[in-house]
Amino acid sequence: MSLPSLRLTASLAALGAATVVLSAPATPAKADEGMWTFDNFPIATVNEKYGTNLDQAWLDRVRNAAVRLQGCSASLVSGEGLILTNHHCVVSCVQDLSDAQNDYVKNGWMPATREEEKKCPGQTAEILTDITDVTDRVTAAGAGLEGAAFVRARAAEIDKIQKEVCGDDRKLTCQVISLYRGGQYKLYKFRKYEDVRLVFAPEFQAAFFGGDPDNFNFPRYALDAAFLRAYEDGKPVSTPNHLTWNPNAPKEGDVTFVAGNPGSTSRLLTMAQLEVLRDQQLPITLIQTSELRGRLLEYATTSEEAKRVSVDPIFGLENSFKVYYGQQGALTDPAFMAKKRAEEQELRQRVAADPALAQRIGDPWAELERASAAQRDLYLPYRQLESGPRSQLYSYAKAIVRAAKERAKPAAERRAGYSEADIAALGRRLAQDAPISDDIEKIQMSFWLSKTREYLTVDNPSVKALLGKESPEQIAERTVEGTRLADPAFRAEALAMTPEQLAASGDPMIQFVLANDDAAQAVRTQWESAVSGPTSRAAEKIAQARFAVYGTNLYPDATFSLRLSYGQVKGWTYRGVTVEPFTYIGGLYERNTGAEPFNAAEDWLAAEGKVNKSTVYDFVSTNDIIGGNSGSPVINAKGEVIGAAFDGNIHSLGGSFGYDGELNRTVTVSTAAITEALRTVYNQPRLLRELGVRR
Repeated sequence: MSLPSLRLTASLAALGAATVVLSAPATPAKADEGMWTFDNFPIATVNEKYGTNLDQAWLDRVRNAAVRLQGCSASLVSGEGLILTNHHCVVSCVQDLSDAQNDYVKNGWMPATREEEKKCPGQTAEILTDITDVTDRVTAAGAGLEGAAFVRARAAEIDKIQKEVCGDDRKLTCQVISLYRGGQYKLYKFRKYEDVRLVFAPEFQAAFFGGDPDNFNFPRYALDAAFLRAYEDGKPVSTPNHLTWNPNAPKEGDVTFVAGNPGSTSRLLTMAQLEVLRDQQLPITLIQTSELRGRLLEYATTSEEAKRVSVDPIFGLENSFKVYYGQQGALTDPAFMAKKRAEEQELRQRVAADPALAQRIGDPWAELERASAAQRDLYLPYRQLESGPRSQLYSYAKAIVRAAKERAKPAAERRAGYSEADIAALGRRLAQDAPISDDIEKIQMSFWLSKTREYLTVDNPSVKALLGKESPEQIAERTVEGTRLADPAFRAEALAMTPEQLAASGDPMIQFVLANDDAAQAVRTQWESAVSGPTSRAAEKIAQARFAVYGTNLYPDATFSLRLSYGQVKGWTYRGVTVEPFTYIGGLYERNTGAEPFNAAEDWLAAEGKVNKSTVYDFVSTNDIIGGNSGSPVINAKGEVIGAAFDGNIHSLGGSFGYDGELNRTVTVSTAAITEALRTVYNQPRLLRELGVRR
């Protein structure tokens, strides 16, 4: 299910038979293509194509109701802070609130009163309020610098800009976002809420009916929806700027808009960059993701508790695996790569035909080829040593160790992101209390260590330092069993320590990170000098060339920043087979086999005689989205919410690199289905009243 929402996200058999046909936006976008920023949305184009009457006031209303969550998107749907998103965006919260006696992932979270709504650990809700162009300041900061110095100067200026506007105000988030691969920099200012509580989540089996086989497929019969609520000072937030809930399904051909935060696309990458991704990064990622998934699947069979605690990590891995597999399929399609190569050659030829432009930008494609060569050499050490494992305990230790090291430096010499205000914000994140499974942590740690040894080799000095005389399993056992980092109180205590005090703390996870952090940071510096620094400079020049050749009526690559896409409710035809745009609740019962993953949830089986089977369940549209859009409101021309986007079809798997309006589709759970579920299946009158729906 679902979009890889930074939790970064098809059926494998079907993918193997599918040909990914994509078009990349080297020239101004055509069809319904584009994840447009709110300050450059093509209002005139949409109004002309679809006969709508959008204006700036419409855009402002939608922007003020759009919500950014941790790795997902959402929307305000009532005046009392009620937030609509996907179930798969809150399943980690549901699991955090569960225990062996109360499995809310399995049984659903449906409190009878508002007082029973519980806080989701670590969750925040952010609403974009202002966009300011800061391109000149950021680009000037790196003028004349190269490599790591360039990266650090830019990062320091970005940090300065963010702090000038937001300061230490915990109610605000300021983020300078790179657009067009460095062609523009915009300061996005958000209103932030740190108390976000779970209001409603159906059973996992209702939200993810069809499981992995149905993922990235359509027809779908999934109630992938949930509700959160923003609180402040212990009370629900007043949110007069919210979307109106429309309990009726759209019709075929209706115009649709998706407002959300697409995570990352690579449609503006050069051939050199795409080839490194195809030949090295994606294959390694696929292999490691597949193996880690296998370890977790095996662990899940050992007990009911193991199955319970592994639901979310397995779901995330399976989702991501299919996305990576789809991306690899696009990059190994000769027709697609030939098209990308031709588009790049066209841009280069047009630059060469303009002597002034050619002189101004030089040859950034050659610079990226050199950076890509360096990237091939550094990728494995960077991935294994600096990126580290998926372990939460290791992440805590790494954050604490690096904060201590930076705090020991004069303020002017610290890396960006380590001011006192930044460290205080880290402290608030570390204070969040959420359950941690020691077994899952050990699997994550031992897997990472074994892969590091395998990929970097036994004789690598960094590997020798990591392992010493122990096996990966022994280190995982020792560090996870011995650490106190699962305790928020100890995390707060550790964050206040100096590096020397951390070394003397006796905590094995902290000591392990301390012993190996210098090597990891050295690789990071190499990466900045040879890869990220040169890449940023060259990408900026290519962006300037694009603007000069094609104008500014282009959308930028996705960056987990707020975007708006447009499209219409529409099915598709592929190889002679036409897929209709709607599914209906009755299809759930027809698809039900009683065996996982096609076993309908018990509440739905109990309601079969009462539920309106002709209600539209899920639908598809031509909107251009990607991972991170999970939970995005799907909106009609009146600005009413008619669904929550939760997936793409199989053809959208190459959406990182291009969009095909004939085949790419967004999959949405309809507000009609959510309303029917709240009314008939789950008996939630208080939510229906808040949404303005009559029973």
